[in-house]
Amino acid sequence: MPAMNETKAREALCRLGRSLFRRGLTFGSSGNISVRLEDGWLMTPTNVSLDDLDPARLARLDAAGRLMQGEPPTKESFLHRVMYEERADAAAVVHLHSTHSVAVSCLADVDPADVLPPITAYYVMRVGRLPLVPYFPPGDAALAAAVRPLAGKHHAVLLANHGPVVAGTSLSAAAGAIEELEETAKLHLLLRGQRVRHLDQAEVAEIRRRFGG
Repeated sequence: MPAMNETKAREALCRLGRSLFRRGLTFGSSGNISVRLEDGWLMTPTNVSLDDLDPARLARLDAAGRLMQGEPPTKESFLHRVMYEERADAAAVVHLHSTHSVAVSCLADVDPADVLPPITAYYVMRVGRLPLVPYFPPGDAALAAAVRPLAGKHHAVLLANHGPVVAGTSLSAAAGAIEELEETAKLHLLLRGQRVRHLDQAEVAEIRRRFGG
């Protein structure tokens, strides 16, 4: 996957951070974004709001995740590293604590192999299957070991009592997928207790045949 020009990547990452924050998809200093470069990746710094990112202050990491330049990265940088190591097509990774996705991650009755049902075709196209990763404390390196076997098979995972992590073939693809995930989580919660028509297996298979995912 061709890496984005570094200057453009810095600017695009900061624009996305501001957009996510101002639309209420993240808050405080929560959430983190990264973009792959040819020799490593750029990442949002720790304890910095996504609404207040400075292109010059972004953490620049080498391929092994070591800080080479800029401010220290988020303590969850290992989640991004696992996604990049397991997914050769990943050009960007977004992790949010978006409200509805986090709410779904706290439910006790979800299918851990595929947390959200196929409510819409766009969810199937952009997210596909969404496995649940067991709970670990924030920053716990053991979380990387739990995510790794799933990352090669799924570009999106949901961390229990925490939030989603989504890799994409571009920054816009990763952002679009995590936003679709959040909207589907919202729909799922709104529809709980109602009789719901989900897409059936044949309909899901046809979407995957036409659009992949």
